[in-house]
Amino acid sequence: MKRALVNLIAAAALLAAPAYSSPMLVSYTGNLASAESDFVQAFVLTATSNVIIQTWSFGGGTNAAGTVIPAGGFDPLVAIFSGSGAGAAILTDGMGNPIADADTLSNFVGNCPPAGMLTIGTGTGSSVCGDDFVEIDNLAAGTYTLVLSDANYVPYAVNPGPPTSSLLSDGFSDMTGGVFQTCNFPSGGEACITPTNSYAVDIGIEAGGMSVPEPRTFVLLLTGLACMIFLGERHDKRKKKEGTSK
Repeated sequence: MKRALVNLIAAAALLAAPAYSSPMLVSYTGNLASAESDFVQAFVLTATSNVIIQTWSFGGGTNAAGTVIPAGGFDPLVAIFSGSGAGAAILTDGMGNPIADADTLSNFVGNCPPAGMLTIGTGTGSSVCGDDFVEIDNLAAGTYTLVLSDANYVPYAVNPGPPTSSLLSDGFSDMTGGVFQTCNFPSGGEACITPTNSYAVDIGIEAGGMSVPEPRTFVLLLTGLACMIFLGERHDKRKKKEGTSK
């Protein structure tokens, strides 16, 4: 009976523990054909999920696949669209801002660290973070599209963004001059570098809503049942003992 009691309590503890799915991490690396081209990758969420996008090629680092990415790639922009193809529409946050990241945008977040930083120029402000980071919590199931481009090749859906523009098919604002180039303005004066056409980006997906609902109620029921069994067992033993003494 004691073994059954222990097993019952152990089962309650296991059922009380929330269960979470392991995050799925996918890494993409490659080269853009030109500063006026982009990398487009659709992905599907089968359930409400948390999504992260992070780049590595500007400052270098180790991507989700464990590959060491060298620094020196172009300064990237990433943006997330709902749907795929020409009809894909830019995702926006609760304030109506396009979900995108690049150091040419006013809401730049950056992925430094863990990505590295480059020194461009001299003096204060010469250390530059150019890699991007986007985090979206509780994104609904559906098809989405990641767009990665040079930070100076900006989808109109990102800038000016909705309501003026919202579709991927609206095109891009091209401020690249046809070349990959990153300029900085530290205290020592303007300085520019010519990076390569390499990119490295991770898509991380973690399904949400996987915890067992209201586990405390279930645990209390099982614990109460276990106590009743235990007390009943003690009562039976006392009756047997008293009967033997007579």
